[in-house]
Amino acid sequence: MSDLMEEVQRQTNVSLGNQMEMLTFYLSDEQLYAINVFKIVEVFECPKKVTKMPNSHYAVKGSINFRGKSIIVIDLSEVLGLPPVDYKNTICYVIVCEYSTTTQGFLVSAPDTLINKSWEEIKSPTGIISSSTYLTALTFLTEEVTVQILDIEKILTEIIGADVNVSETLTKERTGLDYKQFHILIVEDSKTARIMMQSVLDQLGVTYTFMESAVDALTMLEDMAVEHTPLSDKFFMIISDIEMPGMDGFTFTKRIKENPKLADLYMVLHSSLSDSASILKSKKYGANDFISKFNPDTIAKTILSRIDATA
Repeated sequence: MSDLMEEVQRQTNVSLGNQMEMLTFYLSDEQLYAINVFKIVEVFECPKKVTKMPNSHYAVKGSINFRGKSIIVIDLSEVLGLPPVDYKNTICYVIVCEYSTTTQGFLVSAPDTLINKSWEEIKSPTGIISSSTYLTALTFLTEEVTVQILDIEKILTEIIGADVNVSETLTKERTGLDYKQFHILIVEDSKTARIMMQSVLDQLGVTYTFMESAVDALTMLEDMAVEHTPLSDKFFMIISDIEMPGMDGFTFTKRIKENPKLADLYMVLHSSLSDSASILKSKKYGANDFISKFNPDTIAKTILSRIDATA
C-alpha cells in the first residue's frame, strides 16, 4: 500500500498533458471504479474502530481520526445501492480525498491500480445511465473491462449538502447596472454543479448559457467568431470546469487563447481540484482566474469584481 501511495504522490506532482490520472478500485460488486488521483490525500487499511455518528446519512459509517482531525467515512458501495463493505470483519481500505477544501474518507473493498487516460478516451455516460447513476464518465481498461468514474460531487452534495446562497453582503453590493447585459457562458458536464451555478447566477441577475461539453463549446465559439468579433462583446465571461470527458478545461482554455479571434475572452476555470498546482496550471494554460467549486460567495465575488472592473 505504501508503494501505491508513493505512486499516487508521484502522479500528482508530475506536469500533466491532456490526460486524467485515476486510481481504480473495487467495491462490493467487483466492478472497477475510479477517481482522479489529484483528489487523493492518502490510502490506508480501514481501522476496525469507526465512531458512529447519530442521525447521519445511511452511507456514512462514522468518523475516524486522520492526521489529528476527525473525518467522516462514506461507504461508496452503499451510496451506489450495493451491499455494504464489511469493514469490521474483512480487510478493506479508506481513500482519503479533498474536494473543494473539504476532506473525507471513502470506504472501498480494495484499491487496484493507477491508470492514465487521455480525455478523448473518457466518455460521457448516455441514456438511462447518465440520469440514474452516480457516474460522471466511463473509460476502458481493456476491450472487455469497463472503468466507471464516479461523480463524487453528486455523492458529496447528496450526503453533506452544498450551500447555494450568496451572502446578503455581496448581493447588496450590486450597483444600479442592468446585470442582464452581462452574459456568461458556463461549460460544465456535472448536473449537480450546473444546478448550483444556476442558483448563484440567478441571485446575481446575470444572463447565462450552459453547455455540457468543452468540445461543443469550442466549436460554437469558433463558428460564432466567423460572424461576430470580438466575442467578448457576446460573452462577458466564460466559466469552465476542468475535468470533462472529451476535452478538459485546461485544453479548452489553451485552444481559446491560441485563437486570435477568441483570445480576448475572459476565462475562469472552476474546479473541485482547489490545490495550488491546479491554480498554477490554470495560469500556465492562459486562464484569467480560478475559483473553487461549491463556494457561492467566491463565484459571486469573481463575477462582481469583473463587472466592477469593466462597467
